[in-house]
Amino acid sequence: MNTVSGSIVIGAVVQGQTVHVTLPAKVPTALGGLPRAAGVFTGRSSDLDALLGMLAPNGPGGRLLVSAVAGMAGVGKTELVVQAAHHALRQGWFGGGVLFVDLAGYDPERRRSPADALGGWLGALGVPGEHIPASQDDRARLWRTIIAAHAAGDKPILVVVDNAADTGQVTPLLPGEESIPVLVTSRHVLDLDAHVHRLDVLDTEPAITLITELIALRCGPGDARLHDAAHRGGFVELAGLCAGLPLALRIIAALLADRPHLTPAALAARLRDEHGRLDQLVRRETSGDVAVRAAFDLSYQRLPPAQARMFRLLPANPGPTIATTAAAHLAGIPEAQAEALLADLHRAHLVEEPALGRWRLHDLLRLHAGVQAPDPADPGEAATAHQRLLDHYLTTTKTADTHMAILTPHQRPDTFRDRNHALAWLDAEAANLTAATQHAADNGDHHTTTAFTFALTRYLHHRRRFNDAITLTRHALAATHALGNRRGQGAALSNLGLALQEVRRFDEAITSHEAGLAIRRELGDHHSEGTALNNLGLALREVRRFDEAITSHQQAVEIYQDLGDRDGEGQALNNLGLALREVRRFDEAITSYQHAVEIYQDLGDRHGEGAALNNLGLALREVRRFDEAISSHEGGLAICRELGDRHGEGMALNNLGAALQVVRRFNEAITSHEAGLAICRELGDRHGEGQALNNLGAALQAVRRFNEAITSHQHAAEIYQDLGDRHGEGTALNNLGNALRAVRRFDEAITSYQQAVENYQDLGDRHREGQALNNLGLALRAVRRFDEAITSHEGGLAICRELGDRHGEGIALNNLGLALREVRRFDEAITSYQQAVEIYQDLGDRHREGQALNNLGLALRAVGRDGEARQCWAEALRAFAETGDGWSIARLEEFLAWLGAPGQ
Repeated sequence: MNTVSGSIVIGAVVQGQTVHVTLPAKVPTALGGLPRAAGVFTGRSSDLDALLGMLAPNGPGGRLLVSAVAGMAGVGKTELVVQAAHHALRQGWFGGGVLFVDLAGYDPERRRSPADALGGWLGALGVPGEHIPASQDDRARLWRTIIAAHAAGDKPILVVVDNAADTGQVTPLLPGEESIPVLVTSRHVLDLDAHVHRLDVLDTEPAITLITELIALRCGPGDARLHDAAHRGGFVELAGLCAGLPLALRIIAALLADRPHLTPAALAARLRDEHGRLDQLVRRETSGDVAVRAAFDLSYQRLPPAQARMFRLLPANPGPTIATTAAAHLAGIPEAQAEALLADLHRAHLVEEPALGRWRLHDLLRLHAGVQAPDPADPGEAATAHQRLLDHYLTTTKTADTHMAILTPHQRPDTFRDRNHALAWLDAEAANLTAATQHAADNGDHHTTTAFTFALTRYLHHRRRFNDAITLTRHALAATHALGNRRGQGAALSNLGLALQEVRRFDEAITSHEAGLAIRRELGDHHSEGTALNNLGLALREVRRFDEAITSHQQAVEIYQDLGDRDGEGQALNNLGLALREVRRFDEAITSYQHAVEIYQDLGDRHGEGAALNNLGLALREVRRFDEAISSHEGGLAICRELGDRHGEGMALNNLGAALQVVRRFNEAITSHEAGLAICRELGDRHGEGQALNNLGAALQAVRRFNEAITSHQHAAEIYQDLGDRHGEGTALNNLGNALRAVRRFDEAITSYQQAVENYQDLGDRHREGQALNNLGLALRAVRRFDEAITSHEGGLAICRELGDRHGEGIALNNLGLALREVRRFDEAITSYQQAVEIYQDLGDRHREGQALNNLGLALRAVGRDGEARQCWAEALRAFAETGDGWSIARLEEFLAWLGAPGQ
């Protein structure tokens, strides 16, 4: 029985046992984005019942998609699904909550992409922003895994997709499970293979009821206009003039509620005049368009000057919603005054308040506000307001960015309490900030484009919004080029390279880093040159240009040492160790990591210390200092957990599991790999998932759970193929061959090994080519292709000797002896085994020494040297006992008993 838990849902674990997944609590309404339901909702009881009938647990099965509710703008589509969602929550039908998104599909400036919507949903579901995948496909895959696990855990979630313009906006947001209900609203009937619920305008009586109930809510049920039959005709005319559209009806009701002495008939006369004016201006508009515009105009004309000005200025905000504080800066007034004006506009149904302290305009109202004439005394009010808002956003973003950098507290302005407070503000305003940057780029405002981009870079990387980072940084690069700002160009190129690396576009990243490095050298900026060299080295390592990477990092270390930059030196040393390890210069790598750990400890940089400890463990394992390696990984893991670094925790668990395998603590290793795999899936880290699956498969093989291991390695190989990582694919194929060979699927194993050898040959990885050749020889021997097996083992042995890999040489010699014995070349086999035993004795590897001694005994017995053979077997038993290998002891004792049995 396995238990997988955490604050976020985990995907399926590759195991043949029961897996329990601990799910998060219900999605809070505020986080899920569900707006408040209107206090007055009438005339839609049959529509609401129809939706609820399909959402109810005993409703019809199958895929529950409702293309809502299709209908014209202002007809009340959003309010209907919001009312349905709140009702369903009150009934307890969706224990996991509701996820809501407004796609703003009909507003080209604010239209949201599916990737943005998925990012918001993942955050609502508890995925830390820094671990939300960059690509839309990965976000969708992670989201579908989470929402399916919610449903399986009796915490189903209702999904509401509002204001979609086309099918392409919606399809990526649909769950993979057909049982998960989705409500979609659009002005069109979308091709979604869904139940279509067309929403029409309100008839006269329901329209009148909506108006009167709103008046009663605001003015009290005793309002004389609600009871005097003389007003009936006025209400009927108002319903007709508003064309039964709830958006227009609510605005008209607000006008009546704010003016207790205004009669329905008088208001109808004014609205009728407004209709006539619009009919003369635009003949091609529908009655609904005219009704809405007439209601807007009439309501706007009744606004006091301060409210009218705020309404006119709101479209200057580039994003979907605006905070009260930002609106105050937009209008250039105190925050308390701005809040009062926005509340007034809300009562007039001219703005919505989707969340406390945040405001938005219906897209039709945004268009209406944007075409109003400015104050004659201030014809440039919109441009001035826009600049005030940009100044506020930029200043606050720069302040928030100081909390993303490594600074002492006294170096930070006191706008934010701490880093979490700054992150919360950046998360809330991210859509506005990226939209402001895009707007500046589109309008050729180069200074604003670069300022916003550089201020947002750390945040976008922290939240793993790499596609946004790439887009904005390309704008900044163009802007700095236009300005002739070479220093800015260098910085933009460096940032672009880092973002490209994160989405595994390494060749483009290298080009970007090299261009940035050339500029830094041209300017004589040594510190930035060190940064560029360090970043370039990372990208070079990813494409296996290791010698160039080592040189790049070494040059960076020298620059940082000359400048006395300890933090930069630590980073460069850590990265240098990574490159050195790839070319098997392990002792140098260990030294580099140890120096990095010391520097980070001196600086109090726990994150850097954890990363360096984790890398140090990998190098220690390669030189067979296993206990030290385990301690190092455990230290790195503890730091990651202390800092809440889920990605680092997943990597540390995976590496710890690999070290535990080497000392034969396999069950602990499996637990560690499963936990690391769960985190990688949780975060949508496909590359990390491949590594964890591969290592898990190796551990499962060690405890003879071969079928599970095969599945694990196959999934790892598929992931690496999808990612175009031929090296990772080769490793998975090699390990897959081992598992297939264990269950005697030899032909498949041979194919897997041959593919691995080809990958490694193409990549020039001689070390792993040798390993794959050695394993290929074992599979060839199993199908009695002995001459080919000998050739394969000899090839692997030659590579190990060429590289000075003593451990690999011992394995190759032992396996070569097996093949030689099969063709009765016993003397050569004995020599091969003896050399393997000597190597393992030198390395202190008692387990493998026992294996080689066992095989040596068999070869000696084959040539009649029984006494020497029994001495070998006795020493092999001692070796197996020392390493706790009970399975090998039992097998050897059984064989020895058979040898000593009478008649044998």
